[in-house]
Amino acid sequence: MTNIDWNRARAFLATAQAGSLSAAARELGLTQPTLSRQVAQLEADLGVTLFERVGKKLVLTETGESLLEHVRAMGEAALAMCVAASGRAEEVAGRVSISATDTYAAYILPEIMERIRREAPQITIAVISSDSLSDLRRREADIAIRHVRPQEDGLIGRLVCESTAHFYASESWVAAHGHPGAVSGIAPHEFVGYEDAERFAAFLRGWEPRLARRIFGWSQRTRWSSGSWCGAGRVSA
Repeated sequence: MTNIDWNRARAFLATAQAGSLSAAARELGLTQPTLSRQVAQLEADLGVTLFERVGKKLVLTETGESLLEHVRAMGEAALAMCVAASGRAEEVAGRVSISATDTYAAYILPEIMERIRREAPQITIAVISSDSLSDLRRREADIAIRHVRPQEDGLIGRLVCESTAHFYASESWVAAHGHPGAVSGIAPHEFVGYEDAERFAAFLRGWEPRLARRIFGWSQRTRWSSGSWCGAGRVSA
């Protein structure tokens, strides 16, 4: 039976989560050659290939995918041990800012925040409600709930849920233009979209190139936070 070196396993886990050696090295505070060597040594220890390079990206092999959950469990166990040893399990505190769309901030986050308030009452949560993307590298928020995968180096993204969106029209619009039977049926028409009209238009054109020739954007930016309670929240400018 092969004994697993945790440093090598941790290098594999960080690389898989970050998607690149450079991002994983920054997260662990290592040089990229050191991290790359640790991953290679783990592959040699196990006699398997964990990653394959596709262009400039590292992609998990089928074997790497199957082993990732086991290594992730090791990481969670190591973190739990450190928390228990430091005696801070009951002392989680501080301010955490979460950026989310207006819809998620209003309808999804309150229930989640209520649970956080019960389990970690010393945490103050600040919710940044905006339909634009917060820049995490500039510390505009600590956590961002987005509908797109982050492209910036040094950010770690995880899929937390799947959601759907819909098109809506007023009764007067349907009376004037009819009810479209297919996506192509709405191509000639104008839209009211979110704050970043061009990003919204590009997303629509992924379905139908003729879509979204003119989009009128709207925006609303509010900030609110929960202090010693959850559900309502203190309003701040």
